[in-house]
This record gives sequence, structure tokens and C-alpha cells, in this order.
Amino acid sequence: MKACQCILLLFSCQFLYTLALECEVIPGTLKQIDVGLGLVGGVNNDNEVFLFLGNSFLRINGSLKHFTVGPAGVFGVSPANILFKFQSGSFRQIQGGLKQVDAGSEIVAGVTPIDDIFCMNRDANSNGPSGIIPWTQISGRLKYYSCGPYSCWGVNSQENVLLKRNVTGSACGGSAFFDIINGTLSMVEVATDGSVYGVDYQGSLMQRLGVSPANPAGTGWQVIPVCPYGHKHVAFDLGRLWVICSDGSIRRCT
Repeated sequence: MKACQCILLLFSCQFLYTLALECEVIPGTLKQIDVGLGLVGGVNNDNEVFLFLGNSFLRINGSLKHFTVGPAGVFGVSPANILFKFQSGSFRQIQGGLKQVDAGSEIVAGVTPIDDIFCMNRDANSNGPSGIIPWTQISGRLKYYSCGPYSCWGVNSQENVLLKRNVTGSACGGSAFFDIINGTLSMVEVATDGSVYGVDYQGSLMQRLGVSPANPAGTGWQVIPVCPYGHKHVAFDLGRLWVICSDGSIRRCT
């Protein structure tokens, strides 16, 4: 009897959490989205770049397959894996060849077309686009990498989830080894407050529970149903969850 009561209580808590999440459909379609410091941007299947201004997404100049915004700035990767940084009103090419880039913390991080992992310390990033950038290579292989205020999370080609601890603005490489986290994901995003969200190969949207500076690995995964037919990409900032559904439609949830 007690076991049944526990199961019913767990189900009830998840059900109430789902009901509390209110979502609205935002006009437009995207394949990838990122948010940070109140800014929202993304790219569509034609590699067109959009910023959310006012109440809608507006196209800006540029052709990118991946876009990121956060404390480290605004960056993008072109279809040819050329890295750009947004400065003085336009995207300017900087040294580095990445297929995915993340600026969600004080550092810049990303992965190359062959899944090599690189990061750039805060001071190197502040020097601007000119000159040779001292990128730090991190041991291992990942297809997606995202950093927050005290840790970075990645996903490899086998969909394994990995955690890099002790990441700081002056030591973007963090601890020597990755921790392996239970579960599988296709992509993972760390918000500027340290929150962790991801999407698995089946299109399920996941949140990592219990994440904190004292426990960067968290305690487990929570499924969050937002899109009726599956999810493609996710980002979180300032209490709002931005989700790209499998059909490219956009939802904003609170």
C-alpha cells in the first residue's frame, strides 16, 4: 500500500509541474535557438539568422548554421564552419573552425567538425577578433558542448552525456576529466544560471534536476512535454524556456 501511495505521489508531482508550465506559440520556424542576458536568437533551415525583437523574430544579415548569445558575447558559425563574433553592428570573422559554439558563460566554447573540443578564456575573448586567439583544446570528443557559470556539459557521437567541472573564466578547461552522467541526449544547453536542459534522440525534452554549484551533476532527469510531436532544440534564460519543436515551430514557456 505504501509503495502504491509513493508512486501516486510521484505521478501527481510531475502532473502538477506539467500543468504549471504555460507555453505560447511564437510565429516563425527555426532549427536552433539560443538565449542569454535577455537576448534571443536563432537560425532556420536556410541558415538565415533571426533575433527576437519586440514580439517577433526579425531577420538580420548573415548566414549561420549555429548561433549563440550570452555573457561571452554573440557568436555564430557559418555553413562552412567559419566562426564569427558580432561586434560594432555586424558579424566579424575570428580565428577558429567550429561547427557549434557556445557563449553561455564568461568563456567561449565549441566543437569542430571532427568533434575536437576547444574553449577560449575570458581575457582572450575580450581582445576582439584581430590577432591569433589562444584557444585551449580539451581532451576528448564531443558533437555538442555548452557552458554555464561553473560547469560545462557535452554530448558525444554515442549520445552519452558528459560533465566538465571547475570551469572558470580564467580556466576554461576545467577539471582534468569529464564525469559521465546517466542518460542519453542529442543536444544539451546550460543556461546562464546553471540550469541544464536537453533533447534526446527520440525528441523528448529533458531538464536536469538538482543542479547547483555544490552539486554540478544534479540528481536526475525530468521529462517536460511541450511540443505535441517531439522536440528539436531548447534554451533557457530569465525564467523562460524557449523550445524548437520537431516541425520547427517555436514555443516560449514560463
